[in-house]
Amino acid sequence: MINERLKKLYAFMVQLNLDAVLITQPKHIYYLSGFSSEPHERFLGLILPKGEEPFLLVPALDIEAAKAESTVSQVYTHTDTENPYEVLKRCLQRTVSRLGIEKNHLTLQRYETLSETLEAEQFVDVEAPLTNMRAIKSADEIARLKNAARLVEQVLRDGLKHVKAGVTEMDIAAELEYAMKKAGVSPAFSTTVLSGEKSALPHGATGNRPIKRGDMLLFDMGVAADGYLSDITRTFAVGDVDDKLIEIYETVLEANLQGISAVCPGAVLGEVDHAARQCIASRGYGEYFTHRVGHGLGIEVHEYPSVHGDNRDLLREGMVITIEPGIYLPGIGGVRIEDDVLVTSTGAELLTTFPKHLTVIS
Repeated sequence: MINERLKKLYAFMVQLNLDAVLITQPKHIYYLSGFSSEPHERFLGLILPKGEEPFLLVPALDIEAAKAESTVSQVYTHTDTENPYEVLKRCLQRTVSRLGIEKNHLTLQRYETLSETLEAEQFVDVEAPLTNMRAIKSADEIARLKNAARLVEQVLRDGLKHVKAGVTEMDIAAELEYAMKKAGVSPAFSTTVLSGEKSALPHGATGNRPIKRGDMLLFDMGVAADGYLSDITRTFAVGDVDDKLIEIYETVLEANLQGISAVCPGAVLGEVDHAARQCIASRGYGEYFTHRVGHGLGIEVHEYPSVHGDNRDLLREGMVITIEPGIYLPGIGGVRIEDDVLVTSTGAELLTTFPKHLTVIS
């Protein structure tokens, strides 16, 4: 049985007169077939031949899982000693002149091998229809994203119980990821805990710095649950903090709220970024907000669309994006507040609901 997502991709094949499409990005294979795997260096592909049923070509060690999980009924395999491209050619049993591929994922080495083995004359990028499909979440996907948001907030609440002066960033991150495992989920990405002056590093690395009174303490974390991810950032005060840090917290919170208020169907993505950025700039901190205001979220933590000031694409109902303004004062500390936001028919619905007022951990 061909599912609706595959039907849309087959329709795109007809428009572009493709003989076949080869999907190699594991997340796309999961999205289109339901089979989830990380093949590492081994070949994994979902193939859509023109006018024929799709099939999977998987490493031998994945054959049973692929048959059990995939909605695609035909599953072929290759061993570690076989050339998977020759196996692919035998499975296709046809000449492929125009082959659809994901240019952002296919390596040069694999492109050259495919070109030589299949003798394809043209390679056509099929990222656009996949991006458009993934951007609009179904009711089932939204339910999974809401569940992932609920679970990460449960983990955050548990993790805050371990915060006290003298405990290191790494200690807290370990407690958070342990709580994820106990909840039956895994980290969506490396859990980030940054304290004091390190909270001013937008992509700082969690380390062995002990938490101190007077620190800002920033958590950036998410969970992967049932194939879908959450992504939340909250910043806390450990004891009494400097008035400047309280000021930037209040500014970032207002920017977060302004960005969310700008979310609605038909809104220009760049204007959503502008709404949050203008709030920060108007209070004199514009130079300290150094990244885009958000990104798409779904089966990957960073998906289309990119919510930056020059993006003139429009928001559409069913999209899920993050809104995450921040202010980062070098050598002093930083604040970021991030929410996961669903675009509804009338505006925005927050998937993350963890309190955002400045919380002091004593």
